[in-house]
Amino acid sequence: MLGDIIASLEDPKAAMAIVAAFDDPALTARLTAAADASGRSPADIVGSAVRNFVDTASDDLWTQLIGLMNRAQDPSLAAMRAILEKTLSGR
Repeated sequence: MLGDIIASLEDPKAAMAIVAAFDDPALTARLTAAADASGRSPADIVGSAVRNFVDTASDDLWTQLIGLMNRAQDPSLAAMRAILEKTLSGR
């Protein structure tokens, strides 16, 4: 499931549909601000955030993400949200 979502991020509409599913205006505003500051589209920010996490996350971060997914009603959406929040927080 998570793999399917990650693969779908090549489509900007799919990336933004995921963001819309968060139903979190504050997160959307932070995403828009990051996109404006970088001169990139919000969909590009989402895709690169997830690809960067997949490529560089430590074992500890993966363990945290899996734990979060195990507790979530929608594990894939929870994972995407956590990755994006981490990226936008700069931590």
